[in-house]
Amino acid sequence: MSEVALCSSSRLQNHVVVVTGSCTGIGRAIAKRCVQEGASVVIHGLEPDLALEVVAELGETRAVALVEDLTVDGCPSRLVELALSRFGRLDAVVNNAAWVASGNLQSTDLHFLRRMLEVNTVAPFALIQAALPALEKTRGCVLNIGSVNAWSGEPNLLPYSVSKGALMTLTRNLGDSLMRDHGVRVNQINPGWVLTENEAKRKREHGLREDWYRDLPKMYAPAGRILWPSEIAAAAVYWLADESGPISGQVMDLEQHPFIGRNPPKDGTTIP
Repeated sequence: MSEVALCSSSRLQNHVVVVTGSCTGIGRAIAKRCVQEGASVVIHGLEPDLALEVVAELGETRAVALVEDLTVDGCPSRLVELALSRFGRLDAVVNNAAWVASGNLQSTDLHFLRRMLEVNTVAPFALIQAALPALEKTRGCVLNIGSVNAWSGEPNLLPYSVSKGALMTLTRNLGDSLMRDHGVRVNQINPGWVLTENEAKRKREHGLREDWYRDLPKMYAPAGRILWPSEIAAAAVYWLADESGPISGQVMDLEQHPFIGRNPPKDGTTIP
C-alpha cells in the first residue's frame, strides 16, 4: 500500500473533497492531485476493483471509496455522509462522473436522452443539494466538470452536449445564488479532447489502431497531442483551493485551440 507524496505547496491542506467518477480518467487524476495538495478524498465510481486500487494508491488514511450508481436514490447523501463520518468535514464536491455516448436526433430516443440527463445533469444537482449544508459550514465549493461540447457539440454527441449545456447553466445559476446566500462557490471547467482510458477504448472500438493518438490531424491537436488527465487536474486545483477567493459562477474552457468560431477543415475531415 502506498501513500501519494504531498506537494510542497499543500494548497488543499486539511480539505476534504468528494470526487465522483474518480476510479478512472479525469476524476482519478483530480483525486490524486487533491491528495498531493494535502486533501483527503472520497472516491466514487462503479468499478469495485478500480476503487480499491485508487484507495490503495492514495493511502487508506487519505482516501475512502463508495461504489454505487450516482443516480440511485440516496447515493448523493451517502457520499456526503461518508465524507463526514470518515473525515469530519466536507470542503468541496467535484461533479466529474458522466456518461459519454453517441447519438443524434434520429438515433436518440426519449429513454436515452432522459438517462443522459439523469447521469450528467440531475445527479450533479442532487449531490450539490445533499452537500450544501456541509459546504456552507466550511464555506466550501463545487467544481463541475463539463465539456467544450456544452457550447453546441459534435453532430453525433447531441444528448451528451445537451446534458453538458444544462450543467453549464446550473453552474452559472448556482454560482450566483449559493455564493450570495450560503457562501459556497460553484464553478466549472470544460475540458476539450482528453486522453482518458475510456476515450482510448472508444476510439479503438471505432476501428482506430492502438496508438491512434500519436498521429492526429493538426486541426484537432495543434500541439501534436491531446490533453492529459493530469493537466485537467492541475487546473482543477485552482478552483478548489482558497486562492480562487470569491470567484463563482464561472466556466473555463480547457482546450488547445479556440472552440467557438474556429473554421472547420475545408476537406470535410471529422474528428477520428
